Amino acid sequence: MNKQLELFNGSDYRPIRDDSRLEAQRERILNLMIDGEGRTLREIADATNDPEASISAQLRHLRKPKFGSYTVNKCYLGSGLYKYSVGFKAIQINQ
Repeated sequence: MNKQLELFNGSDYRPIRDDSRLEAQRERILNLMIDGEGRTLREIADATNDPEASISAQLRHLRKPKFGSYTVNKCYLGSGLYKYSVGFKAIQINQ
């Protein structure tokens, strides 16, 4: 298997089986979160019907260059609960 062609990763990851599902999941989460509003994993799960663990992984993926280099902010609310928001990464323009 060619690692360079794999979009995602993990011990159970199989590109043929998983890529379309994971890509659709990432798009659902991004489409919800791109408004910059803060949401908990539970709120994102309620809106997208995706599992919280998958949402957490997809938010990490959004930070990667191959998925857009988005800024994913995390704000601690207390008792182990966080609120997440997504924005565009600032781009440095050299003149």
